[in-house]
Amino acid sequence: MVITRPTWDEYFAAITRQVATRSTCLRRKVGAIIVKDKRILTTGYNGAPMGVKNCLDIGTCLREELGVPSGERQEICRGLHAEQNAIIQASYHGVRIKGAVIYCTNQPCVLCAKMIINCGIRKIYYFEDYPDELAMELLVEAGVESIRLDF
Repeated sequence: MVITRPTWDEYFAAITRQVATRSTCLRRKVGAIIVKDKRILTTGYNGAPMGVKNCLDIGTCLREELGVPSGERQEICRGLHAEQNAIIQASYHGVRIKGAVIYCTNQPCVLCAKMIINCGIRKIYYFEDYPDELAMELLVEAGVESIRLDF
């Protein structure tokens, strides 16, 4: 009997997808984990800030009601993105993430890309594309490696 173990990327990918199940967004379930030296430092999923009602509880999404396409008018969303929440959790708990990598269920948007660049994350692993070309341009320019995983 041969016992196989997942690769580190497969392991972190599975955890990232599990984190996404906590999402309170009605449109898209997104998860992110920040990893350094093969250790999970923080996790995040998309949802409203602490103490604020989320779309799941309200039962409606303003962006959906207005027919706003993905990647546009993010300022009218009640929620934070998974990457933002993972970065905020690091700050909230005093966890250093400079030099870490981030696993995301989706390619980061431009706002998350800028946060990822400025907090010193050097590599992004993601599973699904997101319609935001500027985000990818900025990441390339800043030297942040982006890798799409296909498992």
